[in-house]
Amino acid sequence: MSGTQYGQETEQTYQRAGFGAPVRRGSRPAIVVVDLTRGFTEAGFPSGADLTEVVDATSELIAAARPAGVPVVFTAIAYTPAEAAGDAVTWLQKAQGMRSLVEGSEEVALDPRLPRTLQDHLIVKKGASAFFGTSLAALLTGLGCDTVLVCGATTSGCVRATAVDAVQSGFSVLVPRDCVGDRAPGPHDASLFDIQAKYGDVIDVKDAVGYLDGLPRSAP
Repeated sequence: MSGTQYGQETEQTYQRAGFGAPVRRGSRPAIVVVDLTRGFTEAGFPSGADLTEVVDATSELIAAARPAGVPVVFTAIAYTPAEAAGDAVTWLQKAQGMRSLVEGSEEVALDPRLPRTLQDHLIVKKGASAFFGTSLAALLTGLGCDTVLVCGATTSGCVRATAVDAVQSGFSVLVPRDCVGDRAPGPHDASLFDIQAKYGDVIDVKDAVGYLDGLPRSAP
């Protein structure tokens, strides 16, 4: 069976099962930028890859969000020296390369190319999902948000986990494909397929910008 035939058969199977319906786009979205820290966006670090295009697309999306006053939440993984060196964080026994993500290090700093402002929020996390063990759900609820645009890295890890927990927390999920990245194309593509089928809508950044442009402008 060719790759094209396999892909068509898979899509038909998911359609018959009732997956892939579009999500409701609310009027109060937020942008959650997952782990676009230097340790993930720069290839020179153990856990990193060159995600320049992802950073650029995410910056474009954030710029489109500003006129409507859409909240922007950045996340970063950061461990204490004791957590990074020991076995208290079980995930680090599997993902050894992430032990370098230590508080205060270059790896955990947000990519300086991102247009972060003092009004943006920052969530520090220890696990894959931006929701697990953090105040993100409470923050988004307090801000009155109903929809989350998930950006960041990596698609197969923290982005996918965040998308799953976002919909389980009651938020509609949109994932602009240009705004997420991974270390390899296979896991990236498979995760986007999975998100589109079960958890949210995978859309073009142009579509995402159009959605944001259609929101009411915030007061000057």
